[in-house]
Amino acid sequence: MSQFQNSLAFAQEMDANDPLKAFRDKFYIPTFHDKPIRYFTGNSLGLQPKATREYILEELDAWAKFGVEGHFLGKRPWFAYHENLTEKAAKIVGALPIEVVVTHSLTTNLHLLMVSFYRPVEKRTKILCEAKAFPSDQYALESQVKFHGLNLQENLVEVFPREGEQLIWEEDILAKIEELGDELALVMIGGVNYYTGQLFDMETITKAGHNVGAIVGFDLAHAAGNINLKLHDWGVDFAAWCGYKYLNSSPGGVSGMFVHERHAYNPELPRFAGWWGYDKETRFLMQPGFNPMKGAEGWQLSNAPVLGMAAHLASLDIFEEAGMERIGEKRDLITAYLEFVIDTISEKNKARCTFELITPRDKTKRGAQLSIMAQGQGKALFDALTEEGVVADWREPNVIRIAPAPLYTSFEDCYWFGQLLEKAIQ
Repeated sequence: MSQFQNSLAFAQEMDANDPLKAFRDKFYIPTFHDKPIRYFTGNSLGLQPKATREYILEELDAWAKFGVEGHFLGKRPWFAYHENLTEKAAKIVGALPIEVVVTHSLTTNLHLLMVSFYRPVEKRTKILCEAKAFPSDQYALESQVKFHGLNLQENLVEVFPREGEQLIWEEDILAKIEELGDELALVMIGGVNYYTGQLFDMETITKAGHNVGAIVGFDLAHAAGNINLKLHDWGVDFAAWCGYKYLNSSPGGVSGMFVHERHAYNPELPRFAGWWGYDKETRFLMQPGFNPMKGAEGWQLSNAPVLGMAAHLASLDIFEEAGMERIGEKRDLITAYLEFVIDTISEKNKARCTFELITPRDKTKRGAQLSIMAQGQGKALFDALTEEGVVADWREPNVIRIAPAPLYTSFEDCYWFGQLLEKAIQ
């Protein structure tokens, strides 16, 4: 973009005019290096909000003071602790409160949802996913097919990039949905591909899947807190996401789950049940026969993991204050600036190497992630960046993933990334 400049003064001016600049001070910037840390791995683990300690200590104090009575006493009684998260999480993913619950972990939630929504019958048995899905998704899908006693090669169908390309053409996804037709039971795709950063048109994919009678779900690990989602309006059947990437909610933290409202009042949906998903008005009567809560809450299994939820709440409060609209505006601007910086360094040093962005350049097809293919460079480049205080992510054979998380990444961080990238060229 012509208005950008690859200079420290310009980056600092952008930071001074950033409506979200105050939010950076709400997070701890790591200090483990002897050089200033430039943190670009919010797509792997978000930084810790400074309020997290306070939120967790409140529950530790409640545990110390009340013991088991903490379920019913204290500032946020544990019996209904997850309810503190519901509306805040629903706003982030564009859902109604009845459609969202925070519980368990990501792959656990995906399995629980697929138990309900992958129901192969007669010739409608196939699952469609993207090639090079995150490995946990791949394993979950494989095991679901095998669980139903079906042949994996026939029933797990992947859509690949075209020859010599990195990204998947959405036309190819839609064509494959149409081709599979009444053999397609489930579409289950990562909303944002972890490797390339490609954002898929979830609304269009959902409509195409429904048109052939299939169920459509998404793994939103790299989308929640990053992309402006409208799961309810798009008609998505189900989705799950983790809380520890863009949502900054502790390593291995709790996961969110979405089930569309049209499924909310169907107690006959098959599911793996647990007592915390039982109707809370009669839960403690301990009666046989599972009577699920309405909506996504009915997929809960066990008591709320309160300490993990406290960490999540600390971050959700920040998201509510910032608002996804403002976060999305900065996401597009800072990612475009980082793209400009990388292009500038690549052009300047093309005699030695080039940096090819395999993430879409169209801002409507990506979030706060750029995946850089370092042509003519190996992992020594990445290691040299690390030595300079850049925290990024390396993927074989030669891709560096960087995520300018809008709540705490500065434009100055992006400027220095360019400077240090140029210095690191081998």
